[in-house]
Amino acid sequence: MIEHEIYMKRCLQLAKNGLGTTYPNPLVGSVVVYEGKIIGEGWHKKAGEPHAEVNAINSVKDKSLLKKSTIYVNLEPCSHFGKTPPCANLIIEHQIPKVVIGCIDSFSEVAGKGIEKLTNAGCEVILNVLEKECLAINKRFFTFHNKKRPYIILKWAESADGFIAPLEKETKTSIAISNVYSRQLVHKYRSEEQAILVGTHTVLEDNPSLDTRDWFGSNPIRIILDKSGKISDDYQIKNKKNPTIIFTEQENCLNSENCIYENLTFDKNLIFNIMDFLFEKGIQSIIIEGGTQTLQHFIDDNLWDEARVFISENELVTGIKKPVFSEKCNQKHLIEKNQLKIYSNHD
Repeated sequence: MIEHEIYMKRCLQLAKNGLGTTYPNPLVGSVVVYEGKIIGEGWHKKAGEPHAEVNAINSVKDKSLLKKSTIYVNLEPCSHFGKTPPCANLIIEHQIPKVVIGCIDSFSEVAGKGIEKLTNAGCEVILNVLEKECLAINKRFFTFHNKKRPYIILKWAESADGFIAPLEKETKTSIAISNVYSRQLVHKYRSEEQAILVGTHTVLEDNPSLDTRDWFGSNPIRIILDKSGKISDDYQIKNKKNPTIIFTEQENCLNSENCIYENLTFDKNLIFNIMDFLFEKGIQSIIIEGGTQTLQHFIDDNLWDEARVFISENELVTGIKKPVFSEKCNQKHLIEKNQLKIYSNHD
């Protein structure tokens, strides 16, 4: 089993290369092993392109070795025709005798069917190697399909004395609380998720662009709450850098090339209705970046999966208080003089 874990860890390393680019597909890595040596490996890079198993098998120079090899994959090979043919079929076609799988795919189109197909074809199938780690890497994918909503990450930065912003500012720009390294990490986080959400006050006070300018990667879809239509067209969230969805109670708002308005009632069910809408649109993950009132709604309704809180060494003395949050911290990281605390809303 230790040998299987070594190669499964490599699958997980490879799978992470696709974070932020494989949506709506999961993160998958695969290696082909012959007599204790990796002779092929690959990962799924982008939806519509070959899956991890295909890339791993294609990378094997001497295909005759496949009949004596073991293929490792962190997620059950697919058994259905989508944009690409089933990976289970390819494994069978090449007569690979042993398949080691990290975890079963709960997606209804797969859900054990790939394992059944492999077993029926005479393959030896070994299941649940590093299952916990394999489930964790696809937390977005599994949350989306099992809970019928995006994976929700709360994020904010607070001063050492518990404020997320000053009460008054001279200009409509964000005031840096965290350091430059923390801000770059935030942009990396944005590149990994499909959407980002902020409330009206954050847009009016900070005029954010909500992009990934300090990190290489795709910009997330911007989700904005604007109940009364206070955000004018000259704010950055209405530029053409990345798509924007604005939820409002205002009627007859005109959609533009890159900005879509959606009517919702701003009542106690607002954020649940927004998550339902995003699920219908196929959005698997979202970062909630503020402000305090918006974050507090998600906290109070227990509608979150992870929280990432950056704590500065500097004080503001007065300002807008951080959200009321009393969860137990799971991880702590030091970023120069900033502290990053990560919380999980799962057992």
